[in-house]
Amino acid sequence: MSRHGILAVTFAVLLNPMLGLVWVGRGMEPENDKPDADEPQARDPKAAGPNSSAAEIAQSKAVESGNDRPVAVPAKFVQPGMNERRFAQVSRRELLKVVPVLALGAFAIPSLQESLLKKGLGFSDWASARLFRRGHLAPTFADAQVTPFEKFPINGYDVEDPGVIFETWTLTVSGAVQRPGEYKLAQIQTLPRVRQNTRHVCVEGWDVIGRFGGARLSDFLNMIGADTSARFLTVTCADDYYESLDMATALHPQTLLCYEMYDQPLTRKHGAPLRLNVPTKVGYKQAKYLTDLKVTNVLEKVGYWEDQGYSEFYGL
Repeated sequence: MSRHGILAVTFAVLLNPMLGLVWVGRGMEPENDKPDADEPQARDPKAAGPNSSAAEIAQSKAVESGNDRPVAVPAKFVQPGMNERRFAQVSRRELLKVVPVLALGAFAIPSLQESLLKKGLGFSDWASARLFRRGHLAPTFADAQVTPFEKFPINGYDVEDPGVIFETWTLTVSGAVQRPGEYKLAQIQTLPRVRQNTRHVCVEGWDVIGRFGGARLSDFLNMIGADTSARFLTVTCADDYYESLDMATALHPQTLLCYEMYDQPLTRKHGAPLRLNVPTKVGYKQAKYLTDLKVTNVLEKVGYWEDQGYSEFYGL
């Protein structure tokens, strides 16, 4: 039997002893060093017919040579009416049936839970990033479908208003860029303005359709001479919140440096003077009260919620 066949049979015995396997082992019979006189005598090995088993022939030879101890004959599995290949296929199916149960059982072991969850989340982020398409747009909606401004929920990280002084506010740019420095809101507003009605999805389970306006982040990265072959873009905020985006998401045409909601300047509670609007991502990726922006290949920190175990990519 091949190595794969042996493994299949072993797993089948362990997992489903009701498969009806028959263990045939002539050498496994009880010892009887002195057989009774009325028992059949050993057959002459020369007279063994074509239908004699290997066990019978071996035993006859042993008796003829004067060795009356039982001869161990390699045993084998027999499945009536099923060849080895067919049996291996059945065994694999039986094994596959219990894999989900075994996986769920692993989560019941406290020492494995955190490691398994992290690996599973990491794989999910990796797969999501590979499937992300820069040209694939998030759904947009008609004005009549937009949630009224007063019903748009306000989520705060620490405080609803960190007290940004609008007159002196600047966005500090650093990292892999040709033109680092301080950028005022008026400079950002010189870029083409984009307005879009898109869905805002919160990890807490609610979502609303809002109207957002601002400059494409990709246009701003072009303005500052960013190295768009870098892997990440990070932002920090006036309320000490921090977040990161992969470069593909930063360059997506719907990712905005948002300074308007509902065709009006951002209010303080919604992140004034500047926030991210990223309709391809969950809400916690869309940081408010931006103060710093950096282009980098290395993340010292991923994001406030991600560093506590939430998904790093979380695409929609």
